[in-house]
Amino acid sequence: MVEFFNMMGGTVVAVLGAALAVLLCCLGSAKGTGMVGEAATGVISESPENFGKCLVLQVLPGTQGLYGIVAWFFVLLQMGVFGGTSLVGTMTMDQGFAIFMACLPIAFGGFLSAKYQGRVAAAAINIVAKRPDEATKGIILCGIVEFYAILSLLATILLLMFAIPGVG
Repeated sequence: MVEFFNMMGGTVVAVLGAALAVLLCCLGSAKGTGMVGEAATGVISESPENFGKCLVLQVLPGTQGLYGIVAWFFVLLQMGVFGGTSLVGTMTMDQGFAIFMACLPIAFGGFLSAKYQGRVAAAAINIVAKRPDEATKGIILCGIVEFYAILSLLATILLLMFAIPGVG
């Protein structure tokens, strides 16, 4: 295992960070959207006309999965995969660990915010069930949780762009 890391340098560690960002964000989004979908099925079975409102609430916790993909894209961009000056195989362990650490804000922020946003959105399904005209209030409540996912993504992007020595 040590030989593998020595041979590949920091590339493996950087790719691991990018993979972790995507994996955790998508797991959180799957959990969050699943919870909302479960809650929405009861409302839709009684009031099919509320499908659109329920769908908006279900989509919201899915955005963190997209944020994980954005972070993955930025890692590959920093590694030069898209620009022709690839650092793959030549990246130092310090650079690889710096990229790995830069991925942690969105990895954990995305994972947790997707789960909690799913809980808020599932609870907001009750608004749709009892007062469909007030569904926007539930969306706003979900947006507050979304804000922290956006901050996590911003932290990751800024770290990737400005805090990694010799990369970018």
